[in-house]
Amino acid sequence: MTLVSSFDFELPPDLIAQEPCARGTSRLLVVHRHAREWEEASIQDLPSLLAPGDLVVANDTRVFPARLLGRRDPSGGAVECLLLEPAGPAHRPGPPDPGPPNEEEWWALVHPGQKLKPGTRLVFDDPERAPGIALNAEILEQRFFGRRRLTLQPIGTHGVADAIDALGHVPLPPYIHRPDRAEDRERYQTIYAREPGAVAAPTAGLHFDDALVARLAAAGIGWATLTLHVGYGTFKPIRVDRVEDHHVDPERFVVPPATAHAINRVRADGGRIVAVGTTTTRTLESVAAADGLAEPRAGTTDLFIHPGHRFRVVDALLTNFHLPKSSLLMLVAAFAGKDLVLAAYRDAIQKGFRFYSYGDAMLIV
Repeated sequence: MTLVSSFDFELPPDLIAQEPCARGTSRLLVVHRHAREWEEASIQDLPSLLAPGDLVVANDTRVFPARLLGRRDPSGGAVECLLLEPAGPAHRPGPPDPGPPNEEEWWALVHPGQKLKPGTRLVFDDPERAPGIALNAEILEQRFFGRRRLTLQPIGTHGVADAIDALGHVPLPPYIHRPDRAEDRERYQTIYAREPGAVAAPTAGLHFDDALVARLAAAGIGWATLTLHVGYGTFKPIRVDRVEDHHVDPERFVVPPATAHAINRVRADGGRIVAVGTTTTRTLESVAAADGLAEPRAGTTDLFIHPGHRFRVVDALLTNFHLPKSSLLMLVAAFAGKDLVLAAYRDAIQKGFRFYSYGDAMLIV
């Protein structure tokens, strides 16, 4: 049994990054897990910290502007909606019901949740940012913690996806205490993001710029991608006392055949698999066969990696600095050892490293 409280640490609030630095300029703490020591470097040192024949695997999910601001119809009371994932006929039991044309069902978190019951109608618009574009919504089903199933139907000629893109706000993490800005649409996104569907960025990838990716290739280090659509569960607090009693929300993933083949070839040749972020790590470990090979697959994963997990695919991990008592910190502790990770975190705090989504990075080898 492991207590959640054993993953706590004191973090000065001023080290929680509210603004991103320029891509490719982050500080990097390099942790050597077998030597149980660490050193300070820069993200630009990554090609020299890896070896020719290694393979970097990154998550190419794309964050969509999932936060909608609107009002109740007809009372006009303010409402906020965070879209989580589609909830149409293919995503729920029962016979198919296509509904009206150009209407979509979604799971969402809504506020104020206690007032938004089934049958409530909502309108989302923003005349200043997106004149002539609006979405009508109706609450269909109520779940705990503000979770709702709702319909979205655009007003006018735009489709649902275009209306969401025009009206939505970037869903910055709750520990970034400022409104989103236009530049967050690009900066809270990896340069290789391709597949829309995430409500949070795979933040270890935010450190890469095109020049760094090119230098990795020039150094003989491979590059491959997979997709895991990061859900809001990445921010879900752990409400149990024992680590083993926690469950993570399922998230959708795709590991393409080309990526699985590249991983298996590198492992056969003695190279290392370097996972960019906890989302990539969870996906790779979810498709790992008993012999350590990766299987191409699409599906969902609710794998919760915590100390005691035996890693089968991942050999090195590039990640950000995570929240105290979070499932992400537990994954890092599973990979490098809790005592070593917390000691490195304490030193990073003393040296002023920046934490969380827009913060600095850690490489564990």
